[in-house]
Amino acid sequence: MENRTELLAPAGSYEGMTAAFSAGADAVYIGGTRFGARAYAENPDGEGLKRAIQYAHMRKRKLYLTVNTLLKDAEMEELYHFLNPLYMEGLDAVIVQDMGVLRYVRDVFPGLHIHASTQMGITGAYGAEFLKKEGASRVVLARELSLSEIRAVDERTDVELECFVHGALCFCYSGQCLFSSMVGGRSGNRGRCAQPCRLSYDLLQNGSVVHTDGSYLLSPKDICTLDQIPALIKSGVDSMKIEGRMKRPEYAAGVVRAYRRAIDRFLESGQNPVAPQERKELLDLYRRRGYCEGYYFQHNGRDMMALDKSGKTDEPGQNEKLLQNLKEQYLFGEDTVKINGKLILSKRKPAILEVYFGDVRSTVCGMQPQAAKTRPLTEEEAKKQIRKTGGSGFSFEKLELEMEEDLFLPLQALNELRRKALDAFREKLRERDLRGPGKTRALASAREESSRTCAIHVSVENRDSLSQLCAIPQIDAIYIDCSAFSSREDFLASSGKQIELCHASKKRCLYIMPWIFRAKALQYYRWEDAGPVLEQYDGVLLRSQEEYAFLTAHGYRREMAADWNLYTFNREAQAFWREKGLAFDTVPPELNFREIQKRGCGGSELIVYGYQPLMVSAQCQQKNSIGCKKRTQILFLRDRKKKRFAVKNICMFCYNIIYNSVPLELADHARQIQTLRPSGVRLQFTAEEKETVLCVTKAYIAAFCGQERPKREIKEFTRGHFERGVE
Repeated sequence: MENRTELLAPAGSYEGMTAAFSAGADAVYIGGTRFGARAYAENPDGEGLKRAIQYAHMRKRKLYLTVNTLLKDAEMEELYHFLNPLYMEGLDAVIVQDMGVLRYVRDVFPGLHIHASTQMGITGAYGAEFLKKEGASRVVLARELSLSEIRAVDERTDVELECFVHGALCFCYSGQCLFSSMVGGRSGNRGRCAQPCRLSYDLLQNGSVVHTDGSYLLSPKDICTLDQIPALIKSGVDSMKIEGRMKRPEYAAGVVRAYRRAIDRFLESGQNPVAPQERKELLDLYRRRGYCEGYYFQHNGRDMMALDKSGKTDEPGQNEKLLQNLKEQYLFGEDTVKINGKLILSKRKPAILEVYFGDVRSTVCGMQPQAAKTRPLTEEEAKKQIRKTGGSGFSFEKLELEMEEDLFLPLQALNELRRKALDAFREKLRERDLRGPGKTRALASAREESSRTCAIHVSVENRDSLSQLCAIPQIDAIYIDCSAFSSREDFLASSGKQIELCHASKKRCLYIMPWIFRAKALQYYRWEDAGPVLEQYDGVLLRSQEEYAFLTAHGYRREMAADWNLYTFNREAQAFWREKGLAFDTVPPELNFREIQKRGCGGSELIVYGYQPLMVSAQCQQKNSIGCKKRTQILFLRDRKKKRFAVKNICMFCYNIIYNSVPLELADHARQIQTLRPSGVRLQFTAEEKETVLCVTKAYIAAFCGQERPKREIKEFTRGHFERGVE
């Protein structure tokens, strides 16, 4: 990174980009018509993006393209043609979520920087260093990290770190949310979030409504860190990111202006005295849910939530005069590139105009001046005409003139000379950043399908039914979730007994790692005693890059596999994890049957039953309502349609899980699923009673192994996306 901390602004449109640059942004992130996490923004098309790259580079600024959605195989086939023209134009970086996209871009577009999106959920140095080794030049850290955690990442790796400093906060860890997808059919992983977190809910405990100071239980306040610029810079943040591609350009300009002033003030003087008027102007730009300082100084808390505020956008009562002033200053005014020039006028040769700035220069010739017959051209007239650069994007900061006396040159000839010179200079600037085309290679092929006809795997979040499940011979493997143990001591002391129980029944026993791997997890899995316990299991099911890197760094020798949230939407992502040595992956729940068929199910496990996790959050419903008890329990969120979503707090690792209101049920699709030939099918049990666990298991064994039509044990259920899919 350069010495100056980067200020990164949102650009939901070309107009938004120019406003952000005019206000002082060093770089913008912008989407195209495909593959961006804001599908409803006014994203420019291919030619518009090329023009945007040229605009940025003329001003020595950078443009990052958002390709931060999960791509299906059919879309991977289009990725080269989408990116290649922009790559050749000099695109600075792509922001990606999909490990398949990372693998492909790294291989095909050499020299193009890759930024790992916050959607990857990177929470520590293990994950950041892993992504650096895999080709990422920058990691956008999870928004939930504290300043001390960011500092620890910075001290252990030299990859660039980007953090959000202003704008909306998601309730869920980014990339871990299926709420909009499963309930509303619009996937946040595909740029189409319907924002169910901004709706009203009741909180229930033992069937009774809990008093919560408001009903917007999943709606955090927006983040504002204007006063914390020094602390962020000292913690190792290289790029400060403003959220807001769906907001108006004048909003982006106003926020950029405020943060530009604060950053520059600190870098120049070592202090950041934010004036009350500056703070008021910033907060006047957008008053929706109130503001907090995010997670930089606290892990969670009720004061971070807008419990009594709705999620409606652009509510009335903004400072319209301020917005109008910003519009006039940054949207209507011309943001010109300062250049230097030298004009040579002589009766002995054609007129010459040299334009230069930095190491880029161009020289053009025009009409040859003649001896003046009546009134000669004056120096003032010549300079004035050359300086008429309006609409070109350039303005002369310095203009030298070498001019003989008593000559004449029509003003129209000077205009033409200026136009030619500026066009030539613009092309020189463009040529400086041009690349040749990307490489070409075939996309990864599908993994070989399993030759087995039936492999039943069962995962449990409590151990009540473990002995009964072990007694069922058709079950091949049992996965024990980390939350099935009440404490670290319980995990260390009891794991061996559970493994022995499974092995005695000739079943493999795998351990499921936490959803989120942060400081508490690092303490929980201290290798001197936790490592030997993990080695007793037949393998682990991973839920983050952080966990893969942690185990690899400690020389873990048993099998590792990927759960669904290490997304393998496409064959490239499957190939990535296969190259990392993972035994199998889990089919992402947002793919439908035809998409799974195209992707291939070889080496993949398919979840066929279970209450699917919709959100994993640092916020705690128990703490924000009845207070922190440091005891796991299940509460329920009730929506406006009276659906009830179980909420489980995992105190060992300090996160919440919100589960779907009804379970996924695919037993009667057994024949169809078997044509996919997955390596296994998984029944995923969460809080079901022991009797339900056994009844459901037997029904699925009958369907998948006994070739029987299953008796339905569950009245209310969902097919998930197996039939419908997502856009």
